[in-house]
Amino acid sequence: MVFLIFIYGLLIGSFLNVLIYRIPRDENIAWPGSHCTSCGHGLKWYDNIPLFSYLFLRGRCRYCGERISLQYPAVEAVNAIIYVLLYIFFYQVKLDFVFYALISSALVAITFIDLKDQLIPDSLVLSVLILSILHKSLLHFYEGIPFPFVESLLGLLVAGGIFLLIVYFSGGGMGGGDVTLIGALGFVLGLRRIFLVIFLSFLLGAIISVFLLATRLKTRKDPIPFGPFIVLGFFIALFLGDNLLDWYFNILI
Repeated sequence: MVFLIFIYGLLIGSFLNVLIYRIPRDENIAWPGSHCTSCGHGLKWYDNIPLFSYLFLRGRCRYCGERISLQYPAVEAVNAIIYVLLYIFFYQVKLDFVFYALISSALVAITFIDLKDQLIPDSLVLSVLILSILHKSLLHFYEGIPFPFVESLLGLLVAGGIFLLIVYFSGGGMGGGDVTLIGALGFVLGLRRIFLVIFLSFLLGAIISVFLLATRLKTRKDPIPFGPFIVLGFFIALFLGDNLLDWYFNILI
């Protein structure tokens, strides 16, 4: 099953590469078919096997010889690994696994789009919010689990409000996409764990930014998108959040 989940994650990851390339350009995600971004030649099915085609072609286009961006196998592999982790953590509740797999793929796409284009598409953020509402509703009606509407709404409003204040007082140092993203994830996780995401995102952002500046991979004038740090903080909170919070409060007590 883990192997099948990994393969499925690779296949979805291949589709995410289409979203990552086409959404910022306002292109149709279904047409035309997959093609080389350098020469425009249409790809055969055997040129488009996730991960394996990249390795077989040694990272170059079969038709023009141009190097294929490492982003393509990276997205596929990252999505597949996340799917396996989600299965390990949530296999007992299939609805949870399916939901978190779907929003995780949206978050992977958001991360790579933000890294490339400094953009967080509203369509992907809205899909995360809608999927969360659907997930909580299905758990309520079919599993008898109460819909934590107040907790989720507070997570959305408080997290979004905090980031909105940061945007206002920083004079544009953070984008509006970060506000909507943290708000949607606040609805997903609720008030308690979204505070952990906020803390982790700023902590990770500070550490990685200092590293990039110290190694001169970035300069002070280069923009460093914040969306990937939010997403990374979300995954840490999703997999380890309760343990981290329990450890923290035990220290306080």
